[in-house]
Amino acid sequence: MTNIGPGPGRARQTRVYVRGLGGERPRVPVAPQALERGARTKLSAPDFAYLAGGAGSERTMGANLAAFERVRLVPRVLSGTRERDLSVDLLGLRLPTPLLLAPIGVLECAHPQADLAVARAAAAQGVPFVFSSQASVPMEACVRAMGDSPRLFQLYWGTDDEVTRSFVRRAEACGARAIVLTLDTTLLGWRPRDLDLGHLPFLHGRGLAQYLSDPVFRSRLSETLPTPAVQPPRTPALIRAGVELAAKGRAFGLSVGQMRAAAARFTATYTRPDLGWDDVSRLREWTGLPILLKGILHPDDAREAVRRGVDGLIVSNHGGRQIDGEVAALDALPGVVAAAGDLPVLFDSGIRTGSDVAKALALGARAVLLGRPYAYGLALAGEAGVREVIQNVLAEFDLTLGLLGVRAARDLGPGHLVPH
Repeated sequence: MTNIGPGPGRARQTRVYVRGLGGERPRVPVAPQALERGARTKLSAPDFAYLAGGAGSERTMGANLAAFERVRLVPRVLSGTRERDLSVDLLGLRLPTPLLLAPIGVLECAHPQADLAVARAAAAQGVPFVFSSQASVPMEACVRAMGDSPRLFQLYWGTDDEVTRSFVRRAEACGARAIVLTLDTTLLGWRPRDLDLGHLPFLHGRGLAQYLSDPVFRSRLSETLPTPAVQPPRTPALIRAGVELAAKGRAFGLSVGQMRAAAARFTATYTRPDLGWDDVSRLREWTGLPILLKGILHPDDAREAVRRGVDGLIVSNHGGRQIDGEVAALDALPGVVAAAGDLPVLFDSGIRTGSDVAKALALGARAVLLGRPYAYGLALAGEAGVREVIQNVLAEFDLTLGLLGVRAARDLGPGHLVPH
């Protein structure tokens, strides 16, 4: 008889229990709520607020989680296998699992190694990482840490087209498998947690690594920008911010004055509320890389994306960080999948567990993006914490497939759900 392995779920489960015999606990909590609480205790109030907060009264964040509560899985018995096939096909690749790590800006809020630790963890686990435009480490440094592991680049399209084009060229040179154009943040949402603390990390020079390392953006730092209408008072907090800007500038070979100019230019140019469908067509002219549109929630937008010749969609409401009272991303997923036809649809916003992954795939997603949980793991244990979060989500996903009687991730479908 062929010796078949236990699969990642049972292997991970057994390893945790065996280590527990010696009194060893996991580096990061397994339960999603405990994971978030652990990060809260580890981080400063402003840093945690930026990572965990949402728009307005955070009803959209709540709706994202509640949508998963409403979807119920239905197992079939006497149809399982000893080992499941978690692989999926995406962008011409056979990925070992349907999990990607979502782009999260300002990861230095969670840990000093920021994106670099996440890149290493993603590569070690065979999970693609979507680099953020608002990263804390330049994409080139992350690539050096990832080897041949797949990566994508998330693009925010600001008002300076030449900077945007430079980002695209750099992503191509870094071997990105796709450009992920983010459409749900053409304006910064109203985020009370950050506002109540008076804290925007970009003004401290944080989350600007892609810009500070970009030759086109750096060439703009000598240009004069309008003086802000509101001048901050000179306080100890402002002095500390200046010290932080100076430290950040040294890392990128910039003076304090240049760093202040960089923060001012970024905040003046990084959003573009008048972004339109013709810009998507322009992006297609700029690059031969596959283009994924992130932030699609309406079926009509999915149909227009198909007409524009994009390569995939990501159903997302930016984790509830943009519009208070917005539709839950999971509720929007089936309509977008139906409208997209053969176009692959990915899912983002609300994934917390392996069973969440199974539900999203059963509703038609080809793959999912994991966000806040890995940032919390990063906060608690750096690279090792990210790896453990990935392992836990995939272990539960594998066990969920086995208990559902599903042989492969690709086989999940509406028949594994309670009909609405």
